[in-house]
Amino acid sequence: QVQLVESGGGLVQAGGSLRLSCAASGRTFSNNAMGWFRQAPGKEREFVAAINWSGGTTYYVDSVKGRFTISRDNAKNTLYLQMNSVKPEDTAVYYCAATRFTAIATSSNRYNYWGQGTQVTVSS
Repeated sequence: QVQLVESGGGLVQAGGSLRLSCAASGRTFSNNAMGWFRQAPGKEREFVAAINWSGGTTYYVDSVKGRFTISRDNAKNTLYLQMNSVKPEDTAVYYCAATRFTAIATSSNRYNYWGQGTQVTVSS
């Protein structure tokens, strides 16, 4: 059974940092692009960041550029999201996801596997 399990969420003050992890099991995703999405209360799920299969290419939504960093460790089958200088508007449930493709994707319909999400709450 393929699983993506996020961890590392929690409550953090504005300006602080968090590191999210997404551990994959059941199959390797070393040849697949992966990404992070988030969903705030009352809002649609939105793209946050994506990384290609090798980690050599990344892409971010404008609102997190310069603050968040996506990375991966294919040997550990794990995806990361380093969140620095967080803001209250970053509050959301964060989901990791994997595509069937090697190149990055920003649309959620390109992703086939999803984690259950981890809550990130940023206090002002």
